[in-house]
Amino acid sequence: MEVLVQLEQVSKFYEEKAAVRDLSLKIEAGSMFGLLGPNGAGKTSTIRMMIGITMPDSGTVTLFGKPYSSGALRRVGYLPEERGLYKRMKVIDQLVFLAELRGLGAAEAARRAKQWCERLQIADSIHKKTEELSKGMQQKIQFISTLLHDPELIIMDEPFSGLDPVNAVLLQDTLLELKRQGNAVLFSTHRMDQVEKLCDTICLIDKGHAVLSGGMREVKSRYERNRVIVQYEGPDGFLSHPSIAEYKSFAGRAEIRLKPHADAQELLRTAAATSTITKFELAEPSLEDIFIETVGGRADA
Repeated sequence: MEVLVQLEQVSKFYEEKAAVRDLSLKIEAGSMFGLLGPNGAGKTSTIRMMIGITMPDSGTVTLFGKPYSSGALRRVGYLPEERGLYKRMKVIDQLVFLAELRGLGAAEAARRAKQWCERLQIADSIHKKTEELSKGMQQKIQFISTLLHDPELIIMDEPFSGLDPVNAVLLQDTLLELKRQGNAVLFSTHRMDQVEKLCDTICLIDKGHAVLSGGMREVKSRYERNRVIVQYEGPDGFLSHPSIAEYKSFAGRAEIRLKPHADAQELLRTAAATSTITKFELAEPSLEDIFIETVGGRADA
């Protein structure tokens, strides 16, 4: 699989503070890559070095197999976390203008803009000014502007911010379709459920360092299946069982984390002795669990 962007031992300092330190990663065509980390971890600094907004202090960045060059940016679509639209400009005029900056002619830009607006269900707003639209609608315009020039590498920083669940699914489906067509998609987000559902590969960075990286399935396989979901009717005395490290209890439902190497079947027998168990599921940790465990364990590092 072709590698579209690769960072090798990249570091970036601001004064004496390391925003990114010795970071290596690669993103392949036809893949969805999740760049994760708490606030201030170095995610945005990493993205900016990928596309030449800033240059690394050490290490190398290659884009489409070559050292960075400004000409390569016509093959990249970038949606920054800090949005920037012209509030008094009509949607169609704005999209055409932004596409022309990427090298499209006005007629082709208008044609593609109208197609994308139809696809993302905002065609009725194409002649409205941006300031007349909701935050979610404006987010869709930004999303479209990132894709109009048909980029091979799509980089999105918090792409689902401000979207309701229906529109978030619409954008997710669009990104998955682009991936199937061979595009590479990198997105940075705090929404672990979206990363877990969409991404093939992840890199979790904290304080500028990569602390966890690899294929999604391979990363999750490193962790013990010690999460239990129990739905029950009756008393909840079994939640004091010594095998339980912690739990969250709701009405007739408990989400449990077992102690290392605990016997889930023993817990099931104890629960069934006093309550009616309608569901007992042993699950691998979620990506959110892994994120909290990994970053929390480095809090004083």
